[in-house]
Amino acid sequence: MEWQQSFTRLLDGTHTPSEDPLEHGAQLVVTDPDGGEVFRSALARCFRVEEDDPTLVWIRPILRGAVDPETGWYVFNLNLARRRCLHWASVTDGPGGGLVFRLVSGQVARVEPARGDELAELRRWDDFTLTLLTAEEERALEALEEDSWIGRFS
Repeated sequence: MEWQQSFTRLLDGTHTPSEDPLEHGAQLVVTDPDGGEVFRSALARCFRVEEDDPTLVWIRPILRGAVDPETGWYVFNLNLARRRCLHWASVTDGPGGGLVFRLVSGQVARVEPARGDELAELRRWDDFTLTLLTAEEERALEALEEDSWIGRFS
């Protein structure tokens, strides 16, 4: 599906010409039917469409991390950075190269190029996942199969 290609480009940072796609990424902004914003977060660079329901998309919003006082590393609690789903009724192109998911709940979820605080947090997430996680841990996160995290950084 065409929206999946656009979604992939947003998440992996190739939606804009750049020498380094890690300088770009995506954020999620959810609004209620009245237009009020209820959630905003950077998105990890992976998604998964549910095999049995193509209108259900698994994503990983990145909730704020913190500096570990023992190591000085910026880390994330992976039990808080859980997978979430977008259960959509329709998907359309949004402004600025983003996507607009009209959710079955009546809310609207915009996936758009990350900027500001969300882009800064995404860069910290990239550093955390690429530097501190094992390849096995990284694969487990990217699979978007589990609802909770058992192990390091929980």
